[in-house]
Amino acid sequence: MTVILGIETSCDETAAAIVVDGNQVLANVVSSQVDLHARYGGVVPEIAGRAHESLLTPVIAEAMVEAGVNDQDIDVVSATHGPGLIGSLLIGVSAAKALSLGWNVPFIGINHHEAHLYAALLEEPEMDFPLLVMLVSGGHTMLIEFQDHGQYRLLGATVDDAAGEAFDKVARYLGLGYPGGPAIDDLSKEGDPAAIKFTPPMRNEGLNFSFSGLKTAVVNYVRQNPDAETADIAASFQAAVVDVLTHKARQAAHQIGAKGICLAGGVAANSELREKTLDICVEDGIQGFLPSRAMCTDNAAMVAATAWWRMQSQGPSPLDLGADPNLKLPFID
Repeated sequence: MTVILGIETSCDETAAAIVVDGNQVLANVVSSQVDLHARYGGVVPEIAGRAHESLLTPVIAEAMVEAGVNDQDIDVVSATHGPGLIGSLLIGVSAAKALSLGWNVPFIGINHHEAHLYAALLEEPEMDFPLLVMLVSGGHTMLIEFQDHGQYRLLGATVDDAAGEAFDKVARYLGLGYPGGPAIDDLSKEGDPAAIKFTPPMRNEGLNFSFSGLKTAVVNYVRQNPDAETADIAASFQAAVVDVLTHKARQAAHQIGAKGICLAGGVAANSELREKTLDICVEDGIQGFLPSRAMCTDNAAMVAATAWWRMQSQGPSPLDLGADPNLKLPFID
């Protein structure tokens, strides 16, 4: 039995978790900073870093108390070391290294994107490979072939704005506040997704994505139709985003012979995206894996779960491993 402490501070969530053997979650504590950043309409890096500095120690303590473990029970300490905000990453990495040294246990640095890939496996450990993972967040939109543990191939990515970034920008323009994704998701339930014909961008152009033009189309429509129902605008925008995401995920799954499609990242919590993804999986006779909404957003349980797999394949990370705000997934050709 391997007990792993996971730490996540890549952006604006201060999180710690205790996970046993890669899939048994004893505690998963997340302290959100949404209220701190909402007044600014987005994450302010300096504020995020300062908040992590004050919150991380009590969050770790809370996770250990909730799990019923003490420092002598911890076998491995892991932390996200990239990508993300450099100031935020440094808080988590420094704390993890200090605990590793103090407790005389291995330290493992984890790629934030890889952790999102393992969020689904944390709850569905028996999934069959290969899998098509649609990683959709505020900073990234990627289609990834998950061939086996530690083996990933990039199939498609956004060429400009990420889907989550487009949600936030459209929500801000519509006066819906921050974070934009949940606000648009909720308001869309009151609107007509067929009311406005926003064209799904690059729908039939390979497996890459583009969302900046769609965002501009929404802005132009509102300027030309100031009396339009905001709920209809939100629903129609969301429908266009979900349409292109699921269409290309389906294409990619066919291309690689995927046994299933997994959602990952913050936008994976979107209700319409979850519903449409399951629909295409049922129609195509493959499995659909949707992480719980708690596992879609940034959390430390997925970090600890990934660390367990990394420990088996690569062993500990060196203590001179630094925080890398531009860290990439180790894709194979």
